[in-house]
Amino acid sequence: MSFRETSSPQDWPGIAAYLAEQGLQLDLAEQPRQFAGGLANLNYQVIIDGGPAVFRRPPGGQLAHGASDMAREARVLAALAPAWPLAPRLIHICAQATVIDVPFQLLEWRPGIVVGAVLPAPLAAADSAWMLAELAAALASLHALDPAGIGLADLARPTGFAERQLRGWTRRAEAAFAADAPPALARLIACLAGSMPPDPPAHLLHMDPKFDNLLVEPAIRRATALIDWDMGTLGPPAFDLAVLLSYWIEPADPPATHSLEAVPSLQPHWPGRAQVVAAYAQAAGAVPPHLGWHLGLARLRLASAWMQLYRLWQQGSLTGTRYSGFATLAAAILQQALDHFGDPA
Repeated sequence: MSFRETSSPQDWPGIAAYLAEQGLQLDLAEQPRQFAGGLANLNYQVIIDGGPAVFRRPPGGQLAHGASDMAREARVLAALAPAWPLAPRLIHICAQATVIDVPFQLLEWRPGIVVGAVLPAPLAAADSAWMLAELAAALASLHALDPAGIGLADLARPTGFAERQLRGWTRRAEAAFAADAPPALARLIACLAGSMPPDPPAHLLHMDPKFDNLLVEPAIRRATALIDWDMGTLGPPAFDLAVLLSYWIEPADPPATHSLEAVPSLQPHWPGRAQVVAAYAQAAGAVPPHLGWHLGLARLRLASAWMQLYRLWQQGSLTGTRYSGFATLAAAILQQALDHFGDPA
């Protein structure tokens, strides 16, 4: 994984003093380094008790309800890591904003690289087959777990996922877009509300599965970890797959969506969304039902989240020029969702 040249400052002496009280030694002889990538949560490589670990905290500023929930992520990982090999081990959670201005956690460090819109060396387009197979297998094996068997049956309500998610993302979208809402927002929400799917049995969901949350080791062509669990919940596997598809922009998609740059799907010879669905179906045994509806919801969620990030950037809570075009991108994603509502890929 790569690091930023300049890290966002943290009160490392204060954090070290707190961790010492918990029996953990944060070595500050080597300055913590912030991982590159990521749009919200801040992640740093630190040395804990002589070995590498990950320090993870939310961004500053006012967060949307349920966003960057460190306590939720810690609970999921504490239960999941013993049962599922791609889940990093939780080392410590500080659930209160008493040491710094937000909760934070320490997680097991795993080797591997993350992949965004551009394939880093030594990866090439020919690696897309095994990378997609690894991601599909990870999702299928996660969805095959019994939440009750690992102590997560009460992570969320087992029914009402579609209605609850639509209600929540409608509220967040309307708040984030406000007076800037394009006509496609209300029309998409109406389409979703008018064709609500039934509840399937609840499965454990990651809620943000894509290659920059999947650590891979090119030398062995294997995934080593699936990270970023602060939105983990229970629901239909179709939604996890739909979230991945919502990020998967193809060359023939509207040009305004091409700046999403979340996965390398615009790279030459990269598989399309239909191949993503086929890879998941091969790993899981079937295409999950109502995938088209969930893709519409996932695109509503994606547009709303990007607009929320744009608002944080406007307020100065996030820095960087990449956020300046997020409002335009969010509107394009809404239009794409409306134009292709009900399509499974």
